[in-house]
Amino acid sequence: MIATIKKEMFNNRVRQILSFVPSAVFPAIIFPAIFYDNSGYFQIEDNPKILAAAIAMIIGIMTKNILATILSGLASYWFLIFVI
Repeated sequence: MIATIKKEMFNNRVRQILSFVPSAVFPAIIFPAIFYDNSGYFQIEDNPKILAAAIAMIIGIMTKNILATILSGLASYWFLIFVI
């Protein structure tokens, strides 16, 4: 419904509020993938995904480059799984 409405129909306040939606939805999608195991239990101990996500977050903040963030997260996750 909202996708069919033109941007010009919204006032500046509504546009500003809607600009925060992707930032609010993204953590809700990523959180379960990082912190829950395959059986649905909350797993903090011995979870390489948490460390890989922290490394990717640091790289993302430092470089502000989405490709570097994705590649560093994948590389660190694979390193933690296969090497350590």
